[in-house]
Amino acid sequence: SRDGTAKVWDAERGQKVLTLQGHTDAVLSVAFSPDGKRILTGSADKTAKVWDAQKGQELLTLQGHTGWVSSVAFSPDGKRILTGSSDGTAKVRDAQRGQKLLTLKGQTDAMLSVAFSPDGKRIFIGSDDKTAKV
Repeated sequence: SRDGTAKVWDAERGQKVLTLQGHTDAVLSVAFSPDGKRILTGSADKTAKVWDAQKGQELLTLQGHTGWVSSVAFSPDGKRILTGSSDGTAKVRDAQRGQKLLTLKGQTDAMLSVAFSPDGKRIFIGSDDKTAKV
């Protein structure tokens, strides 16, 4: 939401289960970990956050982008996090500690969409510069 929150809803009943509060600007992207135990959010406040999906507790705040975090993803094994930003970079991090493992550059505009391949060996990035890279 633009109010800096993300909400988790019961898909069968349509009832709100959790409200994740902690971002200071709009939440732009959300992803569940493969095991469903964590939630990853990306925000216009230039951070990504990892949350406990049952309790709504903030587990990690990931900093380092100089622009909006517009897209987020967990690797298929849940061990890595991928963030794409309006600063033209994508970052791969350890999902438990938040340690930066890799910074990807090469597109000339905002990275709008990021994803891991099903085997976790490749990364897809779609950019506002009208390119997509693997």
